Amino acid sequence: MSDTSPISFLQSLVQSLTSRLQAPDWLVLEGQHRLVLLLNHVLMQEREAQLRLARKKGSVVHVRWGVFQLPLRITPAGLANLADAQATPDLVLSLEGQPPWEVARQVMAGSKPPVQIEGDVQLAAELAWLADNLRWDLEEDLARGLGDAAAHTLAEAGRKLLAALKSALARGPAPAGAAA
Repeated sequence: MSDTSPISFLQSLVQSLTSRLQAPDWLVLEGQHRLVLLLNHVLMQEREAQLRLARKKGSVVHVRWGVFQLPLRITPAGLANLADAQATPDLVLSLEGQPPWEVARQVMAGSKPPVQIEGDVQLAAELAWLADNLRWDLEEDLARGLGDAAAHTLAEAGRKLLAALKSALARGPAPAGAAA
């Protein structure tokens, strides 16, 4: 019988893999482009968010989390584009020292992970407003492609899965020596 919980096993597996693997540059760039597309998709669903960001057009925000970096430039339309990695940031948001499962636990618990903020205070305030008010209506997006009933069924399954994950993360890893 194992002395570790599935969560602690996954944590150690992720740590082991991330310390050994380095994603190729093309994969990192493609991932960044996909994140920008998703961010813009969500921003386009909320006109107020776009108006707020448009006031900061041309500003560069660097998001950093360990080896992950996402340099963004705000467009005149209030959307985001990938910025040059060497572009001087107006704002740097860092989640240093936070493992992914800890950030996920904090977010699922309804709290915000600690973020180090350096730079333009007004831009930071606009991004804080976005974090508090911008929501992605995934069910509506699914309904466009799958229909209302299928989208609702998938969204409900997702909510149940999320509730189960929240519950598991709230309990945390099993103490050493505990039976699985």
